[in-house]
Amino acid sequence: MNNIILLILCFVAGILLRRGKLMPDNAPATLNSFIIHISVPALALLYIHELKLSGDIVLVIAMAWLYFGLAAAFFWLVGRYMQLTRGTIGALMLTGGMGNTAFFGLPMIEAYYGQQGIATGILIDQTGSFLVLSTLGIIVAGMYSSGRPTAATIVLGILRFPPLIALALAFLLLPVSYPDWFSAVLKRLGDTLAPLALLSVGLQLQLGNLEGNLNKLAIGLGFKLLLAPMIIYLLYVQVLGAHGPTIQVTLFEAAMPPMITAAIVAQDHKLDPELATMMVAVGLPLSFITLSGWWWLLQGV
Repeated sequence: MNNIILLILCFVAGILLRRGKLMPDNAPATLNSFIIHISVPALALLYIHELKLSGDIVLVIAMAWLYFGLAAAFFWLVGRYMQLTRGTIGALMLTGGMGNTAFFGLPMIEAYYGQQGIATGILIDQTGSFLVLSTLGIIVAGMYSSGRPTAATIVLGILRFPPLIALALAFLLLPVSYPDWFSAVLKRLGDTLAPLALLSVGLQLQLGNLEGNLNKLAIGLGFKLLLAPMIIYLLYVQVLGAHGPTIQVTLFEAAMPPMITAAIVAQDHKLDPELATMMVAVGLPLSFITLSGWWWLLQGV
């Protein structure tokens, strides 16, 4: 409960600081840069080192890829039925197909499942969400806009991403025992993730024009927060019979709100920027409620 209160307070503080214009315009970018270059790599080095590999690892890594495939098919069909513009379809694929598994997901995992679930969350984010965004996400963004990403751009973006470098290093260091001081330093640095991430999200929250986008927003968030997680749940639990703490965290990550970075990619490619922004702005506060429901449902998994 203390962790959830901390997240809510930091989120509200970000909103109030933005409204009061008490932080510079580049504050979210600065906070995000610290999180990407320091907080998440520290967590990866600390908790991946303690990760116990199991047969569930394939399902953990596959979740984000399956999710994006579902989203691409769903929004392509919905787009044709509703005669949506290519920009809107692309925006829904990106924001409805990728969850905020790092900036929001890792703090929420810590709040609901404790620090023992963080390693699974990092694995999902780096081998799933990040790689999906860096490959399929960039390709979809290019297909639905006028641009076309090159293979070199995609590969360089992946190889230069600090959390992914830290993830690879953490796996290489699995046979090595960390000294106590090193683990303590990594933990203190990693502890900055939750407050800074929610503060950054609050600083970026802008609702925009809801009136003209309610139908598209309802479809996008209905898929992202409810329908797609339920499909993944039925596949993993009812069909494949997967269960245990690792699967609980995996399914919990599947229910995360839209990824902020995916919305930024949509905006950069001029894919219905207003809708992309609102998917994040409305989805994130709404997910405080939906995630509580998913946590309750997953107790028996």
